Amino acid sequence: MNIISLFSGAGGLDLGFKEAGFNILWANENNKNTWATHERNFPQTILSKDSITQVVEKKLPDCIGIIGGPPCQSFSGAGMKAGTEDPRGQLFWDYIRILTAKKPLFFVAENVPGLLTERHKDSLASFLKAFQEAGYTVALNLYLASDYGIPQDRTRLFFVGYREDTRLHFSGLQDLNERKTLRDVLIGLFEPSPIKNAAVNSCLSPINHEYMIGGFSSMFMSRNRVRGWDETSFTILATARQISLHPQAPKMEQVHKDLYKFKTGFEHLYRRLSVRECARIQTFPDNFTFIYDKIEDGYKMVGNAVPVYLAKQIATVIKTDLNLL
Repeated sequence: MNIISLFSGAGGLDLGFKEAGFNILWANENNKNTWATHERNFPQTILSKDSITQVVEKKLPDCIGIIGGPPCQSFSGAGMKAGTEDPRGQLFWDYIRILTAKKPLFFVAENVPGLLTERHKDSLASFLKAFQEAGYTVALNLYLASDYGIPQDRTRLFFVGYREDTRLHFSGLQDLNERKTLRDVLIGLFEPSPIKNAAVNSCLSPINHEYMIGGFSSMFMSRNRVRGWDETSFTILATARQISLHPQAPKMEQVHKDLYKFKTGFEHLYRRLSVRECARIQTFPDNFTFIYDKIEDGYKMVGNAVPVYLAKQIATVIKTDLNLL
């Protein structure tokens, strides 16, 4: 049950697979702001801090699976949309290079739905062809997290491949009909600490329960940023200043086409979600510690992660499909 994790980040995908019974033997992540968090929460995992372009595949341990989320900003609708013309988009090929060399039973590669757009159709076709030439039968799955017990409108794309000699195909997730809301995950936390984006002690109790204070941009104020207690959250983003607001506040009021305001008389109720609240929405357990010097790095780690519970469900289906129980 040993697997390798690439582009591990803080470890959302890793934790889901660990909870499903897999052992994260070796992981790679080049972003120094995530290293302490990954090492704290996965003490038995060997963490490589090299650029993936410098990883020598022959030196990696044997494994039955490779998981990871190659950088997605190049394919995001909100990003540069430069695809493989962006150096970050080219890192997908290093994932495929390592997969081709190691030939595990399965792989999982997570990315954004923007990869399915017309603009990136050639990149997508190239990736699928490369996976097939590496010897894998590939399933392409687009999942909305709120369909699978995660209280968040987060849509992500998953490539799941099984080695051709297994003669198997990823059977996919079944809609749980289990809709979770903000009330389900946020009730029970006491009032968080407001802090500026400066050095913080991220080991508060409950851990990471702090939120960034400061102004809101015109882009942020261009639409309502509040979801109610009995709704699912907006997508948890990786940018601190774009984090959604806590459901204790009423919905924002529209002033003009692209301008909203806080409801008069209730301004004191509007605050960003805390890092821990975002982590709960991403289905991280409270005993998962995020370590950071600046709160924006805490939000970034949480926002870039795969929801833990979604990862666990994918891992569980893989175990069943490949008879690894």
